[in-house]
Amino acid sequence: MSELVTGEAVALELQPARLPSRALATLLDLTVAVVVYVGVSVGVVLGTASLDDAAQVALSIAAFLLVLVGGPIAVETLSHGRSLGKAACGLRVVRDDGGPIRFRHALVRGAVGVVEILLTGGVIACVASLVSARGRRVGDVFAGTLVVRERVPVARTGFVAPPPPWLAGRFSGLDLSAVPEGLWLAIRQYLGRMHQLDPQVGWTMAERLAGDLAARTGAPAPEGVPPAAYLAAVVQERQAREVRRAAPAASAPPGPAYGPVPPAAPAAPVYGPPPGVAPAAPAFAAPAAGEPAAPSPGPQAEESRERPVDRRPGTGFVPPA
Repeated sequence: MSELVTGEAVALELQPARLPSRALATLLDLTVAVVVYVGVSVGVVLGTASLDDAAQVALSIAAFLLVLVGGPIAVETLSHGRSLGKAACGLRVVRDDGGPIRFRHALVRGAVGVVEILLTGGVIACVASLVSARGRRVGDVFAGTLVVRERVPVARTGFVAPPPPWLAGRFSGLDLSAVPEGLWLAIRQYLGRMHQLDPQVGWTMAERLAGDLAARTGAPAPEGVPPAAYLAAVVQERQAREVRRAAPAASAPPGPAYGPVPPAAPAAPVYGPPPGVAPAAPAFAAPAAGEPAAPSPGPQAEESRERPVDRRPGTGFVPPA
């Protein structure tokens, strides 16, 4: 599979279409165009029966140019290189750099196609497509276009190296909601292939992507951080957020562990008192400093339960038996 390379030395995952698929797509397009041309010609003949022969010939030529030449040009321009036959075969016409075609590209392809497809029965187009390394016909060479396959298996991108440890978690407060998916895809493709690029070209691309990302987030990149490391750290932060959204329960921090509440102490309130209000005194206070503490129950526990309890006011505890 030959790859397309942009002016910034980025390899695009586009597979050029070969002669069989292109011939089938062209045959479907010609079939539709011929059916429409026959219908238009019949209508022109019936509508111009009262005219002379010269007028009928002129209208027939106009119908030929309008349907068989102008029709494909208009369809490719409006559909950005995806006619009916190409859509059925999973093909598309793009520029040499992988971008969508415009009217001038479709016009050149259509004008040259009249000679190499219609007038010669497609012989010139087939020979040129077989000779070309990318399967291009003469019209593609003059227009600077290429027919590529769209229905190809998605190849795995290169390994994206993690950011340096000192950048982990540094961009946790960054707002990533305004960053489009196209920019994320471009960043991931660059990180997966930056080791294959020329160092100067890779550094320039990293600076441009980092500038675009900083403009979307509203926060400039930190000083002293290489642009590639900045991009890798932000991508890691986005992945971490996606993992947290996918499993909120698993990523939620555990609640505080509370031990058993002593039976003599009241339960602590969940929320503190409002500002300016003193907290209420507990129902049972701890013994003051210097006072004897209540002994632990011993063998005379049954006897102490049967004796009356002397609750002295203001003490808050039961005196020893």
